[in-house]
Amino acid sequence: MTSFVSFCSRFGIAVLLVALADFLFYAQPAGITVLLFAIVTAGAVVAVHPAALNSPMPWLKPACLLVALLPLAENVSALSVSVALVAMVVFALSLAGRLQHRIARIAGQIALFLPAVPLRFIRDFIRWRKTARRFGRRRIRFASIAVWVMPLTLGAVFLTLFGAANPVIDYWLSLIDLMKLLDLIQLARIAFWLVVLACVWALLRPRLPRFRRLIPRPRQNLAGAQPAAKPERHVVEDIVFGKGAILRALIVFNALFALQTGLDAAYLWGGVALPDGMSYAAYAHRGAYPLIVTALLAAGFVLAALRPGSETSSDPLIRRLVYAWVAQNIVLVISSILRLDLYIGVYALTYWRIAAFVWMGLVASGLALIIARIALGKSNEWLFSANLLTLSATLYACCFINFAAMIANFNVDHSLEMSGSGTPLDAEYLRSFGAVALPALDRYYMHQTGHLTTWVVDLQTADDYVAEQKKWRAWSFRAWRLVQVLDKRGPLVLPPPQQPTQPSQPSVPDR
Repeated sequence: MTSFVSFCSRFGIAVLLVALADFLFYAQPAGITVLLFAIVTAGAVVAVHPAALNSPMPWLKPACLLVALLPLAENVSALSVSVALVAMVVFALSLAGRLQHRIARIAGQIALFLPAVPLRFIRDFIRWRKTARRFGRRRIRFASIAVWVMPLTLGAVFLTLFGAANPVIDYWLSLIDLMKLLDLIQLARIAFWLVVLACVWALLRPRLPRFRRLIPRPRQNLAGAQPAAKPERHVVEDIVFGKGAILRALIVFNALFALQTGLDAAYLWGGVALPDGMSYAAYAHRGAYPLIVTALLAAGFVLAALRPGSETSSDPLIRRLVYAWVAQNIVLVISSILRLDLYIGVYALTYWRIAAFVWMGLVASGLALIIARIALGKSNEWLFSANLLTLSATLYACCFINFAAMIANFNVDHSLEMSGSGTPLDAEYLRSFGAVALPALDRYYMHQTGHLTTWVVDLQTADDYVAEQKKWRAWSFRAWRLVQVLDKRGPLVLPPPQQPTQPSQPSVPDR
């Protein structure tokens, strides 16, 4: 009986949250409303788990959740929403007493929780019907609905005939606009309600899916019946993947990586002339991404070769060679970062190149953590948890960085027109960012014409953005700051009708 009452109360809260989401989000811009809805949903989760706050520090979990939700106040983006969603899942599992204590296991719980969200409400609804039947509650049967089909159908026929025979009834029927009634039934809106209901229900009643063991455990009495492993196979494995093979592999790998590092030092930093037909930008760009793949393969080899408790992990010479090789991999990643920086200096900055910088930094930190794991004798689970913490902190910090403004300012400042070197400014690419690129474009046009010039398309973009931000639902701290900058723009001058065409842009494949 308690579970039945609990289901009804949580369903009522879920319906209220769906109504609030409809008011805040449907056909409305997303802004501060996302943060407000997340806070209200967190309050609902606390309301259905009041006993979970009877701890020595009941404020700790809500405070951590509030910190995780702060990126939504800065800007609503796919990244900030993802961070908030993960934080809400962790918060709900912790209040329900189902959260593990290790970071790697928490990540596994989140990976299991999110795919099960769409089916959570359906499973609970089926269980609720079984519980209601057990306690004698009346439930809606298909037969009770079917008995109304014939009366309602014939009633509609009779009403139509009466309308043809009676002008008063015909007038009443003419007042009913079936098309307007159908307009009230919006499939998109109903789908939106169902999606919100599934999401908030999963938070109000957080459960993890259970998987049955598909492969039965071998019986003890059959252990002796298993065929003995061939000794020749173990001999081959010991030769190919044994201690001697790993030692020789590390020597070869260190020599190859030292060669690559030496070439980078000579060509990129030492000023040695490149072969004919190859530019420094092409040399930098060709090696930036393949070297990262090389570092990842090296990391996988190190983890496989120095498994905790293995014979190779206790050998001092192998450990020193691994330290040297991982250190060379870190240098390789730093070289890749410098290569990409040289390429950007020639061909400008894009979103994908910023993502490459972030990814390379994560790879370098992961390699450093591999050295720490070997030196401290930690497990692979510790290494995974440390990398997950590094990734989470990086993504959280990225929520507060305005990458679009960074790209626009960098490309304007390092364009051929502003600095005298580099590539001509691709103004159309910056305009694709929207109003966030207008301050940088204003500086560019001021430098070109001597006064604050704007194009009609830029003026329209600014007007539309300011008008959009007047809606309170669309407010965010980043948007508010941009509106302040746009409001302070001085008198704008439209360019003359005939403008020289901009020079052709170089091919930039990795935007």
